[in-house]
Amino acid sequence: MDWSDRHCRYFWRQLTQHARLYTEMVTTGALLHGDVERHLRFDTAEHPIALQLGGSSPADLASSAKLGESWGYDEINLNCGCPSDRVQNGRIGIDHQETYTLLRDFVGTVAEGGCEVFIIHARKAWLSGLSPKENREIPPLNYPWVYQLKRDFPALTIVLNGGITDLIQCDTHLKHVDGVMLGRAAYQNPWLLSRVDSVLFDALDSSSRRDDIINNLHDYVEQALRDGSRLNHISRHVLGLYQGEFGGRAFRRHLSENAHTDNANFDTLKDAMALTRRETSTAN
Repeated sequence: MDWSDRHCRYFWRQLTQHARLYTEMVTTGALLHGDVERHLRFDTAEHPIALQLGGSSPADLASSAKLGESWGYDEINLNCGCPSDRVQNGRIGIDHQETYTLLRDFVGTVAEGGCEVFIIHARKAWLSGLSPKENREIPPLNYPWVYQLKRDFPALTIVLNGGITDLIQCDTHLKHVDGVMLGRAAYQNPWLLSRVDSVLFDALDSSSRRDDIINNLHDYVEQALRDGSRLNHISRHVLGLYQGEFGGRAFRRHLSENAHTDNANFDTLKDAMALTRRETSTAN
């Protein structure tokens, strides 16, 4: 939540044309009683895109799923394991629920209802004593259970999520499951996505230069500013693009100090990008 918004997804789409992008988790209450356009709006360039829904009422989830379908999403994802206090009622894989049999039976039952794709977060959630952030880091990962699900349900699409930090790990997991999901790694180091198309989809990568990715955002940024967004609404997702590169720190600092101002525009992004070239030249 509050991370993979439409600005973030448009930026990611400049890095990979084939990976499926997921919205931030949207609660059913936000859709049914809030600003629908704010939560469901997306650019056509974002396809293929999935709407991730969180909630504990089957009726509300059904109504929200129909909304997502009407807006043209390629997939409706029902989050059944989030430790957030807004959606945790009736969740699976929590606290002392520690048997593979329970997970297997849940998948089998839901599959009977017509669902064919299951994205399995390989950590269970501890509702007693851990925050949602801690739940993403502390409970141990259990990849063998996810592998076993694929063996038990070969006709289903099983996707593994949790703890994946590079494409080598992706390739290893794909020997056992049908798909992999990246989360924090893609956000913190978005350049990781620049080789997804060639490594995982046997397709051409979008670009071999970070500067090209920034330049590709020009029209989008200018239109977003005209529509009322501020530059920092977009640039906060771009901060990690030069991670590990000369000038990466100066790039982040310039945007952090200037992107929130009233007159910030695409030139602010270009100025930050210029700092990476200056520091690279100095280092050489």
